[in-house]
Amino acid sequence: MNNGFSWKRAVLALLVAVVLAAGCSKKQTVKTEGGPAPGDSAAAAPAGEVKETPITEGTVPPGARAPGEKPAVVAKSAEAGVAVTEEKPSQFSDVLFDFDKADLTDEGKKICQAVAESVRRSPKAKLQIEGHCDERGTAEYNLALGERRATAVRNYLVSLGVPKEALGTVSFGKERPVDPGHTEAAWAKNRRAHFVLK
Repeated sequence: MNNGFSWKRAVLALLVAVVLAAGCSKKQTVKTEGGPAPGDSAAAAPAGEVKETPITEGTVPPGARAPGEKPAVVAKSAEAGVAVTEEKPSQFSDVLFDFDKADLTDEGKKICQAVAESVRRSPKAKLQIEGHCDERGTAEYNLALGERRATAVRNYLVSLGVPKEALGTVSFGKERPVDPGHTEAAWAKNRRAHFVLK
């Protein structure tokens, strides 16, 4: 009888821990293949290791405001449609996706063909493919969807002759919107795969 009571306590404690963890600040898990990019702050982590970066609500990402700038100024910038995240610029267009989809559109395939041609001309080039989502849905769901989007782009590039070793994927889910707006136009920009040359 006492053993059954201990088991129930253990299950209750586990349940409470899960509920508390779900209610705590959001964490973004970034998964990379092939190691971090040179100059990346994650360079200290071993290649292929999963790195967790806590992001709490109301936290302004590094570089989103100038030193000494007040948070209210950042909020005004975000309302004006200015991106509030740091994103490495790319010489390639982003591949955009339909809502809740990871399938490449015809336009996305054209972009990938241009990317593949460029990477094939530079055999030493390494390309990181970042998967992004709009703000709708849970953080966990969007991390998985972002990974599927990045993987779909990588697989298509491989089918076009790009060596798999030259490609890495990472998912940022909904944590790094290029447009912080809450409209369909903003969401359409955020459903994307972004290319970063390493």
